[in-house]
Amino acid sequence: MAAVRALVVDESKVKKAVQSGIPLTITTFTLPHEIEVYIEQVINVFLKQVDQEKLKDYIVYCVQELAVNAKKANTKRVYFTERGLDLANPDDYKEGMANFKENTLNNIAHYLQLQKEKGLYIKLILQIKKNIIHVEVRNNVAVTKTELIRIHDKLARSRQYNNLEDALSQVLDDSEGAGLGLVILVLMLKKMGLDEDCFDILGTDKETIARIVIPLDQTRVESLSILASTIVNNVNSLPQFPENILMVQKLIGDPKSDMANIARQISMDPALTADLLKIVNSAQYMLAKKVDSIAEAVKMVGIRGIKNLLYSYGTQKVLGDDSAEKKQLWEHSYKTAFYAYNLIKNFKKSQNLLDDVYVGGILHDMGKIIFSNVHPELLTKIKEFCDEKELPVSTFEDLSAGMNHAEIGALIAEKWNFPEGLIMSIRYHHDPTSAPEEHRDLVDTVYLANMFCEYENGNITFDQFEPVVLENFGIASKKQIDSLLERFSVGFKKESQK
Repeated sequence: MAAVRALVVDESKVKKAVQSGIPLTITTFTLPHEIEVYIEQVINVFLKQVDQEKLKDYIVYCVQELAVNAKKANTKRVYFTERGLDLANPDDYKEGMANFKENTLNNIAHYLQLQKEKGLYIKLILQIKKNIIHVEVRNNVAVTKTELIRIHDKLARSRQYNNLEDALSQVLDDSEGAGLGLVILVLMLKKMGLDEDCFDILGTDKETIARIVIPLDQTRVESLSILASTIVNNVNSLPQFPENILMVQKLIGDPKSDMANIARQISMDPALTADLLKIVNSAQYMLAKKVDSIAEAVKMVGIRGIKNLLYSYGTQKVLGDDSAEKKQLWEHSYKTAFYAYNLIKNFKKSQNLLDDVYVGGILHDMGKIIFSNVHPELLTKIKEFCDEKELPVSTFEDLSAGMNHAEIGALIAEKWNFPEGLIMSIRYHHDPTSAPEEHRDLVDTVYLANMFCEYENGNITFDQFEPVVLENFGIASKKQIDSLLERFSVGFKKESQK
């Protein structure tokens, strides 16, 4: 028999996922040994990135226990189906479980093959969100009411024990296994200092989800928070928005102003005028003919469009320069904006969203841009602050590499009085499900456009997209994303060549 080639962990992808808050996913249909080894290695690298290596043995055990349980649940489905039994029927359930363990263990290869053919997966998801480690093990079968009751009953009993000796001294239900694995898992969580709210098993109509949430070490969280606040407080040392932009903003906010006054003020800034004309004549506005008059351009864009232009233009004036690193960040931002605009045009058809998602895409990575090399005096201040407070060097490195960049960008946007929707699209562009409901379409679009860019660059896979967001856009498959990206990418290249 040929040797199975060992899977190799791509540490750079794990690091990027941690820094950007992107979920790491590992999907398997049969959970072979080499996948179990690979999962352990990924968990190790993941925890190393957040200085939580001491949790490795606990989390690896919990994940392995939950993955084996998910595999067993999938096996149960194909076993019952093969025997023509209904899991939801109490009599069928009792009959099926009578010899389930013996029959499946004696012919496990057959049942694993059936699971694979039916596409029944076991999926591990690791993600950092708001300084909390999220660990999920999912399998794509709906848990029955009876199973869920049994699971929660075992969980309730498991939480009564303080050590393994107590658990072993009790007589546990043996019809589907003693349940000691779950008892040990709960004891592991207790050893990690977690309470019962940090672990749960729940079901949807498509999946069974086992979820563990682990707050990062409090000292590390406080260090990240202190540094983020220091950065925002020092933004005052950066140049403010250009005076002419502030004048245009003031005119827009004045009910006595008319379009002519606004156009006249814009025309006093040649660079702003050129930018406005460029945007109005871009694919974003789909005009039949080229517009050369600033007064006509202002009418075409409208007040909302001008406001958004000022936010993006002003931010680039403050943060932009010609460094290679900065150009790469802005290139990604413009592509995200273009993809976000086209997502709305194809799926939502809202003019207000068309204006808002474009600027949201341009500015979503403000927090990263702050850390690029345009303002070394700010970085010097932060390094001095770290030394003074004796904060770990790794904390500053994490922030400068991108961790917490969404929150930092949002705090700066608040400081510059950006509108709430734009602030939300910056703050939650990696965590759309946490966004306020009234801004979900805007946040979902910026998130999805950014993920399209990451997917296009090979940094993520289809499994790493947030299912709820895909559902919001009616996207159900990798094929759909590939098709959309092919069109969007061609459009962006054409736009960039103008």
